[in-house]
Amino acid sequence: MKRIGIAASKIAKDNVWLYNAYVILISCLFSLFIFIIAGATVIFSLVVISYIGNEVIPVDLKKDWNTILKVCMGVLTTIVVFLNLFAISINLKLFSRKHSVQHES
Repeated sequence: MKRIGIAASKIAKDNVWLYNAYVILISCLFSLFIFIIAGATVIFSLVVISYIGNEVIPVDLKKDWNTILKVCMGVLTTIVVFLNLFAISINLKLFSRKHSVQHES
């Protein structure tokens, strides 16, 4: 999560407003990437479980498919949002460090 701040600081070049904007942008793009990858994995796993479940145990998951998918995606969304907010809160700067450091004469 600290790498988000490192990448944003290299792009922003001592501009606090741009740094904060890039932190939010990079965090949101990374969270979207993680959500897509994890969501595809969850859907693939549910499909495999459904096919194997139909062969081993004759239980039809097709009528409960929407509920299972909504719960899984809802939990995944909640986890990704909390991690995104945590990454943003770690990396945001409210003030420039140049002004907060006092130079010794």
